[in-house]
Amino acid sequence: MPALPTPCPDGCRSPAAVMSPALVGLLAVASGMSVANVYYAQPLLDALAATFSISHAAVGGVVTATQLGCALALVVLVPLGDRMERRRLMLVQAALLVMALGWVALARGPAALLSGMLAVGMLGTAMTQGLIAYAASAATPGEQGRVVGAAQGGVFVGLLLARVFAGAVSDAWGWRGVYASAAALMLVMALLLYRRLPGQAPAAQGMAYARLLGSMGQLLRRDRTLQVRGVLALLMFAAFNVFWTALVLPLSAAPYGYSHTQIGAFGLVGAVGALAAARAGRWADRGRAQATTALALLLLVLAWWPLSWMPASLWALVAGIVLLDMGGQALHVTNQSLILRGQAQAAGRLVSLYMLFYAVGSGLGAIATTATYARFGWNGVCTLGAAISCAAWLFWWLTRDTLPASTTEAS
Repeated sequence: MPALPTPCPDGCRSPAAVMSPALVGLLAVASGMSVANVYYAQPLLDALAATFSISHAAVGGVVTATQLGCALALVVLVPLGDRMERRRLMLVQAALLVMALGWVALARGPAALLSGMLAVGMLGTAMTQGLIAYAASAATPGEQGRVVGAAQGGVFVGLLLARVFAGAVSDAWGWRGVYASAAALMLVMALLLYRRLPGQAPAAQGMAYARLLGSMGQLLRRDRTLQVRGVLALLMFAAFNVFWTALVLPLSAAPYGYSHTQIGAFGLVGAVGALAAARAGRWADRGRAQATTALALLLLVLAWWPLSWMPASLWALVAGIVLLDMGGQALHVTNQSLILRGQAQAAGRLVSLYMLFYAVGSGLGAIATTATYARFGWNGVCTLGAAISCAAWLFWWLTRDTLPASTTEAS
């Protein structure tokens, strides 16, 4: 990656100084905290329905509003990081996110709740993906995979632990306490980012906003690595959502009868696999991206065998979750490392496009899961997940030799 241009606003430093271990850790924690805000509502739907007199059939609109905010952020906010100074942009977004979380905590009617959730989805997603783009553009070429892997590891752990945090805090202080606590935590994080995050010169400074958004279509059409890795992400996240969407159905029913908090605690198991796979970025830096991809997809396929044993053994479920999250996280980090390699000037747009593949895959997986479970039960869900995972492995095998030379030589 070329050296950061100078002069740079807000006291830019050299990449070597920027990527100190302390800053890498800060980026990882900030990424995890940002993404967690988007998922706090999922285990709180019963409480929200009771507070606002919303039927259980309609309360899913809270999650829909949040996910709509996520999609809007990927299209209209995340690409701004290529046009504006990233540090300043993220600080503004962090301040607005604190206000949005406070708005949700104080909401007195369904309209206020839904508008707040829309804003939380937009700003939480923009912060998360903006931090990853910042990490990719600030890192030197030899450490880009490691730094992106650390940030993405924080995202994965934050996503998995969001349910645990929301369940524990709501048990003590109610659902409003969850969002009040989240606002306080994000305020502290905003202050840390203000003090510790060096500035970055915008790569596309002066480019008109409409032209910036239009260039995303051009990037997608010409970037073969983005196309291939985006499809892999779509299939991988579809498989992920097949599992996590369906898990609540058998565990909340007899003979288990687990609460949402107990089901959410299975995210702690997934965090083990996610942390173990965070090293995938280092392997990509060392030229092992294709081997890492093959191993990750194999783990994704194999995970469904112990998962299928869940009705008979919760230990098999635990083993399957570890394999699933380890394979998925390793693939996700490798994908982003390859897509962003040598393209720091378009990091925001590339991250946005890649995550749109993720959003499509997540939506398709969730839609397919409930219908499959209703008709074929847990075994049908596992068969569906295994089929999607096998399709991902087959797609990688057929396209492994079609990537540009600059990518294959490094992978």
